[in-house]
Amino acid sequence: MTATTLHEDPTLGHPFPQLRRTSWLSLNGPWGFAYDDARTGVRQGFPATGVTDRTITVPFPPESALSGIGDTSYHPVVWYSRTLGAHELAGLREQAGEAGRVLLHFGAVDYRASVWVQGQHVGDHEGGHVPFTLDVTHALPAQGEALVVVRAEDEPLDVGQPRGKQEWQEEPHGIWYSRTTGIWQTVWLEAVPALHLTEIAWTPSRACDAVTLEVSLSAMAPAGTTLRAELSLDGRPLAAASTRLPATSTARLTVDLREMVHGQHYEELLWSPEHPRLIDAIVTLEPAGPASADRIESYLGLRSVGVEKDRFLLNDRPYYVRSVLEQGFWPDSHLAAPSDQALRDEVALIKELGFNAARIHQKVEDPRFLYWADRLGLLIWGEIAAPYEFTIQSLPRLVAEWSAAVRRDRAHPCIVTWVPINESWGVQHIGNRADQQAFSRAISDLTRALDPSRPVISNDGWEHTSSDIITIHDYDPNNVSVRERYASAEALDQVLDGFGPSGRKTMASGHAAPEQAPVMVSEFGGIRYVTDDGATSWGYTTASDPEDFEARLAEVFEALHASPVLCGFCYTQITDTMQEANGLADAQRRPKIPAERIRDIVVGTHPTE
Repeated sequence: MTATTLHEDPTLGHPFPQLRRTSWLSLNGPWGFAYDDARTGVRQGFPATGVTDRTITVPFPPESALSGIGDTSYHPVVWYSRTLGAHELAGLREQAGEAGRVLLHFGAVDYRASVWVQGQHVGDHEGGHVPFTLDVTHALPAQGEALVVVRAEDEPLDVGQPRGKQEWQEEPHGIWYSRTTGIWQTVWLEAVPALHLTEIAWTPSRACDAVTLEVSLSAMAPAGTTLRAELSLDGRPLAAASTRLPATSTARLTVDLREMVHGQHYEELLWSPEHPRLIDAIVTLEPAGPASADRIESYLGLRSVGVEKDRFLLNDRPYYVRSVLEQGFWPDSHLAAPSDQALRDEVALIKELGFNAARIHQKVEDPRFLYWADRLGLLIWGEIAAPYEFTIQSLPRLVAEWSAAVRRDRAHPCIVTWVPINESWGVQHIGNRADQQAFSRAISDLTRALDPSRPVISNDGWEHTSSDIITIHDYDPNNVSVRERYASAEALDQVLDGFGPSGRKTMASGHAAPEQAPVMVSEFGGIRYVTDDGATSWGYTTASDPEDFEARLAEVFEALHASPVLCGFCYTQITDTMQEANGLADAQRRPKIPAERIRDIVVGTHPTE
């Protein structure tokens, strides 16, 4: 793939690039908006009338400047409304056909949503980081326009919600940021056949000589329905396969890739950060009889990931992971990116600074970010926002949202690792409590059941229970101590068997690191450097000027590069974020010292490559 084509976007900005139809309409832009602090909107008739108090720009959350609202104070309930024009609906009805359906998609609404169309309640959803789809066909008038109304509820003091780094106090403090309320990812309409695909995943074989397609359907397909997949590269056909289904609502199809059997051509089709080759796919679902077929465009990357003999493997070869922590937060738009170009530029910046991976921190990223990571070549660690308490209410909330996130994103070749828990957030006493350890093991095994193709980290940073990779958070400012800690297998064993640099046990009580499990330092650095007085900014250590910042960076990276036993690292962090001033770049994504110097430091040299 050439540099020119890497900059192009054949998906044309589609909000869900791996399951694309041509018949879709973005609803981003101006919506009516109102706060409902008294929670009287339903009684006042908002579901039927909509709201006109203010105008908000969707998908930017009302706490952000780009939304046009910019109010960060407590407002647990908000309302949105938008009129769907007669012309917009007429086009979708025509595309759907007489028997087709019109779907209303929400990329993410934080935290709980209820939706009405023409005053008719069409559905509810809970979970602030994952998508939901509503069939609104029955609520749309035969002709003319229609009113869509959304009520979003996000309790700022409910710490049992998976909230990640969203602040529960009135003002941001420490490492927590302004809250995100309501709609923060794309809203769109789509016309589909009556029987259509709702979920898709591609899983390459370990040898990458075949790929398995898994799909979910909107309803039970009648026996005799045909599922077909056609793969191509730059317009050249690669392979195709089809199967006739029994009556079912899910299906699997394996596509053999004959070209991958040729040992001398094997490397040419593989996906990696260095060669992010994407294979185009067309998937067709064709019911027996007169019903309309569903045809979608998709893509995949041929690559395998795994762990073996103390190493992380990419395409069956040891691969040293140079990762950076990505908060996915923007000064003017918060959890929502200001534009698709900004998402692309973020991936490009991470690669420019010498990293081959990013760990998404306490957030389920926008599919458009993952698309650009697929296209430009960046490994991603997928993570979920954590609750802050361990209760019979918080557990099912986290499980439901995490399951939806894994199912949404498991087709992305860029994602190579799953992280359901970070630093014991939500399981604060996991070191010794059997119930919290059981939950950690259970959610890790659930992740493996949903996706057996990727390593899982049970609790990133410390107090692991069932991790395929052992990760350590190490912000020790003494680089001599850091170097000694990872200087040999014997030194590392002392960390694994005892207390880590954070003062927390590396393994939870009663658990041992798997034999020959790879070990990474998945958080380190956090060097604060600001050009103003930075009185309210925060970091783990502080640099006084650019030269001091560069010297400190070189020292912390060299301490890890010298280790013959680590298989990777993750630096904290890529950009300054609100009061956290420990980025390699500032909040506007400008590197604090020349990018080429940061790259030299990040890449360095190490014995395991």
